[in-house]
Amino acid sequence: MPESDDIVAVVLAAGASSRFGSDKLLHSLTRHGVTLPLAAHSLLPWLEIFTHVSVVVRPGAEIFCSKIETALGLNRSAQIRWVVCENAAQGMAASLICGVRANPDAAGWLVGLADMPAVPVSAISGVRIALLAGAKLAAPFFDGRRGHPVGFSSCYRDELFELNGDTGARRLLERDAVVDITINDSGIFHDIDMPGDLRSL
Repeated sequence: MPESDDIVAVVLAAGASSRFGSDKLLHSLTRHGVTLPLAAHSLLPWLEIFTHVSVVVRPGAEIFCSKIETALGLNRSAQIRWVVCENAAQGMAASLICGVRANPDAAGWLVGLADMPAVPVSAISGVRIALLAGAKLAAPFFDGRRGHPVGFSSCYRDELFELNGDTGARRLLERDAVVDITINDSGIFHDIDMPGDLRSL
């Protein structure tokens, strides 16, 4: 179990892929000469930084979990803690709450999305370091725009538990000051919703 002074990694993978037309997270994708399911590419930088990563999935995701574990191999898949969100159909907020509840005593949560295979290690590491240094909210920015992942300190625990709908924690990020981690990489914006989005990679 994580220690109370840990920053915990939470990656949300419980969406329905309704706009993609099939399970986008298992879509085969080649990056840097390596072919893996899209979600496996998304998880690789997280597994470089964190000893364990909580990956939130919807009910009935056993096949998905098995395929991702096979793609990543024994060592990397051992770092994953699968978290089943029974009410994932209620939206992203439900998945986020589920990930936080699975790690309630953390010093903070670094939250990312499994459909973002181009997020660089530097973005994840930079936000984690900011949280460890005392930031309450932190996120990577490129050309003045905020991207993913987003870090929340434990002072937001109660407010995170009260989120609802499909906008996640956007209200908190728009209300309070966010520590800017400047990144020279637009991969922090590239989420894959439709097949055409793959061209951005």
